[in-house]
Amino acid sequence: MVSEQEPHGPPPERPDLLVTGGDVVTMNARREILAGGAVAVAGERVLAVGATSALRERWPGTPELSADGCVVTPGLVNAHQHHTGDPLARARIPDDLPPGASVGSWAIPLHRAHTAADDGLSALLTCVENLRNGVTTVVEAGTVAHPHRVADALRTAGIRGTVGTWGWDVPGAPFAAPAPRVLDRLRALVETYPAGGRVEGWVTLVGHGLASDELLAGAADLARATGAPMTMHMSPSAADPAHYLELTGRRPVLHLADLGVLGPHLLLAHAVWLDDAEVDALLTSSTAVAYCPWAYLRLGQGVTRAGRHAELFERGGRLALGTDAQNAGDSSDILKAAALAAGLAKDMRADPTRFGAAEALELATIRGAEAIGMADRIGSLEPGKYADLVVHTTAGPEWTPRGDIAHQLVWSADGRSVRDVLVGGRVVVRDHRCVTVDETELRADAARAAADLLHRSGVPVRSRWPVIAAH
Repeated sequence: MVSEQEPHGPPPERPDLLVTGGDVVTMNARREILAGGAVAVAGERVLAVGATSALRERWPGTPELSADGCVVTPGLVNAHQHHTGDPLARARIPDDLPPGASVGSWAIPLHRAHTAADDGLSALLTCVENLRNGVTTVVEAGTVAHPHRVADALRTAGIRGTVGTWGWDVPGAPFAAPAPRVLDRLRALVETYPAGGRVEGWVTLVGHGLASDELLAGAADLARATGAPMTMHMSPSAADPAHYLELTGRRPVLHLADLGVLGPHLLLAHAVWLDDAEVDALLTSSTAVAYCPWAYLRLGQGVTRAGRHAELFERGGRLALGTDAQNAGDSSDILKAAALAAGLAKDMRADPTRFGAAEALELATIRGAEAIGMADRIGSLEPGKYADLVVHTTAGPEWTPRGDIAHQLVWSADGRSVRDVLVGGRVVVRDHRCVTVDETELRADAARAAADLLHRSGVPVRSRWPVIAAH
């Protein structure tokens, strides 16, 4: 049985809410599951975890959220999620394009046509989808023009998250600027949203081959100086290694190591195409990786041939799961990503004994929190941590009969089992609906904005099958 622990410092006298009667998956150091347990929430924090009867007796009359028959987990972590560019053009970029073709014909025109209102609406839509899938902390992959509108959306939805303004300085590239100007923009953002807040500013580069050595090194120095983490894309396909080998004679991760960019401040998105030396460099430097398996399959980038994420995990590396973009990973469902990560790990080595549901659930919770540098605050249900938690209903046939909880969360269920979500002690999803946003109005606004955006951007819109009006 999970022993009741007190948070550091003088605790509040009593909780504001008891989440009662569920099987509480604590993700504490012993990975204990408390059957028929309860979580006491005081303000933004977990006050206690224990037996429902004990916490009721200790704090009689406290309001309750019943989780009878349900599973209660820590809030899930999405370590790489695009909030702008794709959401209003969801399922519009074809899935049969040659590598890189979508960038010039779709991504750049969409970002160029985005207004501030589009960025805010796209981000809000993304936040609501993540919350309804049980994600309580999301790392934004970067916004071209209006990061403050993204931050506003995070606050409105009530999700915990990061925000970044993209920077690159390759001559002739769209939206590029000299390295000093890019660094000034990055500095201003992280100072506006300091580390430790509900919304944090991160030092965010596009990555790939779109940054000079000056910008790469300067961004890493900025992250170290401000305490703000840094994130960027690298090596989702074989294109980045080929580019860096031609340009520098070194593979990408080794070139970053030479520049002093690697380190515990850095979260690399993807890192699919790595050689042995690059894997060793990530492990030695404690550089983290955000793994978005559905995106690599959707885009045909070769994860089944080259991916070494399970190896990184098994060797003690810092690894988290992500869902990428609405025209890449498509769904912001971390439980689906967890199942795929586990399946790929087993199948790529034809070894069913390695990396199962328990490890995948760790990536979605406490190990994911460790990878993004927030394990002191989130990722497990323990006294003193933020009360970010998810109530999963077990009423569906995928939960019948009840078995191993990690197996059913990862292999059987998905985000559709998420019933209620709390972020910092605040209920943000209740009975499968986001209560901080009018979802009906949001859908209508998104439909209108999407039509306008597609028209303004001039991106080609097509369907493989004819769509005709029924009369």
